[in-house]
Amino acid sequence: MYYIAEEKKKLGNEQYKAKNYQSALKFYSDAISLCPDSSTYYGNRAATYMMMSNYTNALNDARTAVRLDPNFEKAYVRIAKCCVAKGDIIGIEQAIKKIEELDPQSNAVEGEKQTLQQLRQLEQTIQNNYDSKYYRNVVYYLDAAIKLAPACYRYRLLKAECLAFLGRCDEAVDIAISVIKLDSTSADAIYVRGLCFYYTDNLEKGIKHFELALQLDPDHKKAKEMRTKSKTLKDMKEKGNVLFKSGRYREAQTIYTDALKIDELNKEINSKLLYNRALVNSKIGNTRDAIVDCTNVLDINAQYLKALLLRARCHNDIEKYEESVSDYEAALQLQKTPEIKKLLRDAKFALKKSKRKDYYKILGIPRNASDDEIKKAYRKKALVHHPDRHANSSLDERKEQELKFKEVGEAYAILSDPRKKVRYDNDQDIEDQEQPDFDPNQMFRHFFQFSGGPSGASFGFEF
Repeated sequence: MYYIAEEKKKLGNEQYKAKNYQSALKFYSDAISLCPDSSTYYGNRAATYMMMSNYTNALNDARTAVRLDPNFEKAYVRIAKCCVAKGDIIGIEQAIKKIEELDPQSNAVEGEKQTLQQLRQLEQTIQNNYDSKYYRNVVYYLDAAIKLAPACYRYRLLKAECLAFLGRCDEAVDIAISVIKLDSTSADAIYVRGLCFYYTDNLEKGIKHFELALQLDPDHKKAKEMRTKSKTLKDMKEKGNVLFKSGRYREAQTIYTDALKIDELNKEINSKLLYNRALVNSKIGNTRDAIVDCTNVLDINAQYLKALLLRARCHNDIEKYEESVSDYEAALQLQKTPEIKKLLRDAKFALKKSKRKDYYKILGIPRNASDDEIKKAYRKKALVHHPDRHANSSLDERKEQELKFKEVGEAYAILSDPRKKVRYDNDQDIEDQEQPDFDPNQMFRHFFQFSGGPSGASFGFEF
């Protein structure tokens, strides 16, 4: 039996040297089956598993080898190397200590000693950054740790957790699933999977995964906290929606505001809560607050069409027509529908209209003023703003009065002409609204020539 086992070991060694590790593994396993008490066979199979990056099985075999032969130094070296790959600092320390006891002059694990020191420093830095919620830094330092300990699930899952916090859930899911495939009972991996559901607004599945993690590890503090947070957020979100649909807007506003305080990192859910609060604010007349909420939504997700359309409408309501046009243009880029095209046309028209002078306002008359009221208003305003009346004023004051005098003349020129007035009242373009050769003084002289002159004027107009 021993002779056959040795032959198997010999064949295994040949395959190992040829880098045919799967074949070598079979021969070493055959040798172990024949002689299960041989530390050498376990040591050789451990080395093979290491070459195949199967550090869990390699570690088990190396530990079996030193149990069978407590003085098997080479096996302790393999334990140290496996513990490095798995990020097991305590295991590395124990293996190094045992090697030094067996041979104080040994330099077989000098590299592992250096790696141990690096991992200690990295873990402290990682913990400090994690506690401070500097998750990008945590990911950076974890990448360095993973290079040193490629088989450390703990590092990989902590990285996945931080990626989820950063909104990079696709990457986090890939890591969690890769670990679950290797260890379906990993509470940490299932917790991270739950985080990814939570941060992509699938609270139901998130809660289920947190509960599953707690079934596997009842003391899993993070899963417990996230389950509570998820349930609270779900309940508040649903309650706010019920209040909104029933018209209890101010109560809904309070609920949405409180819900937004639960988790500032959950951008997916917070964008929806902000949009809902924006709707509430628009309903209760807090238009500017609604615009702020929509802006915050779009900072999170520039593709949020409903927020763009609501902000455009709110901008229009407070007469910020340029902003309204800009929002509708952005919305049209996202979805080219007839409805949005019409909204954009209307916004552009409102903008164009807002830039036209309000001639009724300039003359201080209502839109239904009669011809006689228009004439009386012009007479009054023209006398007030005529440049001769302000000849002794400062230069700035004279310029201001000249401008007002011209605007009064323009207003009268349009509103006193039936054809132009109809076009103006119908918000149509008035091509001759501001003609380059318009002379307000000539209009003034013409008006007063046919209306008997400015009665009661105490200053010298030249007609």
